[in-house]
Amino acid sequence: MIYTILTIIIALFIIVIVAKPFGHYLAIVFDYETVSFKKTIYPVERIIYRLSGIKQNTQTWKQYALAFILTNGFMMILIYLIFRLQDILPFNPNNLKALEPTLAYHTAVSFITNTNQQHYSGENNLSYFSQMAGVIFAMFAAPASALSISFAFMRGLSGKAFGNFFVDFVRAITRVLLPIAFIMGFVFVFLGAPETLGPSVIAHTIEGAKQEIARGPIGAFLSIKELGNNGGGFFGANSAHPFENPNGISNFIQIILMFLLPTSLPFTYGKIIGKKKQGKTLFIAMLMMFLIILGITLVSEYQGNPDINSLLSQNTHGSMEGKEVRIGIGQSAFYSVVTSATETGAVNNMHDTLTPIGGMMVLCNLLLNTVFGGVGAGFINIMMYAIIAVFLSGLMVGRTPEFLGKKIEGKEMKLIAVTLLMQPFLILVFSAIALWFPMGYHSISNEGYHGISQIIYEYTSAAANNGSGFEGLKDQTPFWNITTSIVMYLGRYFSLITMLAVAGSLSTKKLVPESSGTFQTDTAIFGMILLGTIFIVGALTFFPTLVLGPVAEYLTL
Repeated sequence: MIYTILTIIIALFIIVIVAKPFGHYLAIVFDYETVSFKKTIYPVERIIYRLSGIKQNTQTWKQYALAFILTNGFMMILIYLIFRLQDILPFNPNNLKALEPTLAYHTAVSFITNTNQQHYSGENNLSYFSQMAGVIFAMFAAPASALSISFAFMRGLSGKAFGNFFVDFVRAITRVLLPIAFIMGFVFVFLGAPETLGPSVIAHTIEGAKQEIARGPIGAFLSIKELGNNGGGFFGANSAHPFENPNGISNFIQIILMFLLPTSLPFTYGKIIGKKKQGKTLFIAMLMMFLIILGITLVSEYQGNPDINSLLSQNTHGSMEGKEVRIGIGQSAFYSVVTSATETGAVNNMHDTLTPIGGMMVLCNLLLNTVFGGVGAGFINIMMYAIIAVFLSGLMVGRTPEFLGKKIEGKEMKLIAVTLLMQPFLILVFSAIALWFPMGYHSISNEGYHGISQIIYEYTSAAANNGSGFEGLKDQTPFWNITTSIVMYLGRYFSLITMLAVAGSLSTKKLVPESSGTFQTDTAIFGMILLGTIFIVGALTFFPTLVLGPVAEYLTL
């Protein structure tokens, strides 16, 4: 317990120290007027622009959104073809077959939407070529796309030009994702993660039997998996596998990498709009939510299952079900909260075996999608709640709501209302369909309240672009492949486009001079109102669902 608390304190201390300067670095990276990279990375980028025919013209928000959708759509088709043709493509030393159509479709949608939900086991289903040219490629492309959209959104709010999607996309990879991932790949290899294109090796056990040990280019996979808030595992066991998470140091580094981009974006936003204090307020509000959810999860996991505790007369170990002994309860719980708060989806333990309250806290992170959130997309969701908080505050005092000096009117609120309703619509409607049809509920491995949680978690994970799952669900079927693909696609692109439209609408409005009646959005009061808005508007939307699942399961223990 002491080791866990110490690790948490050190991790949060590092993040608090690093988030602000890294956030300011991101602002410089995507600033079209800066000359910081003219003699270093820009010459390489210029070659990319020439070879690909990219024109560095400024786009409107509609042109930016169209470029985003079409580019991602093309990459999704390309990745799908790689999965379908992997049996005839190179770097397949284990002679793995091509993925069946619905599984290939689900996997392509999953990775290009930054969800990384896996209905397959990587070491048994994907060749090295598929892992590298399909999965790792998407692990760069998906977060780069989200980062680009988030910066276009910030520019729109600040009244600047939206920029160019292709330029932002290239910069996100060359100036942010690739350099860090390249260095951290070597770090993970040094810590014990394999990096090879050789086939699986055969080990001879003491009993005389043969055991096939899978390996591959895992070190390079790991770095972008965590940095890009991707989360998909090279192995089916993800970061519970010793090759994908060799020791306590690698576990700690993975947590820091998951935190890095989501915690930095509030400071980036503050610098771009010229209100650094507002970015700090958003960061503190999200950190408070994170600490509350983490605290509840730790207490629940250390208390364990009361039924098992009564059989043992005392609780000396907490809930070790589904957790790696080498990682332990505290580090497993911490990792689970971080991966769900940052919408990464990587796991070092099975979320299906968390205690009811622990599982509910992880689920709440996904449902809210505001506790830091993933690369870009989560931050935009936080800004949606910030605008709602300003709008409600304006109504309470009888004043036209203003955000960053722009009036928030009917058009913006209609777009935000539709965006806000999309996630519960996707989660609740598709969960109801799965519970209604035998193809859905026959996949439940645990009857009763926990079975409901398995289904809700699957669709919530898809809608929030997280990707983790209550792994007891038997989801490798055409029904689950198709339905979760629909949820992932709509959950990803609908909210990003509508919120970009909100920024586009606000960018055309005249600035309203600040006065004594202007509601300040960089104070502790606004931070508390934001938290209240997230709780009232977001959390209570899903409260009945949580009652039917984890709450009911907890009360029946």
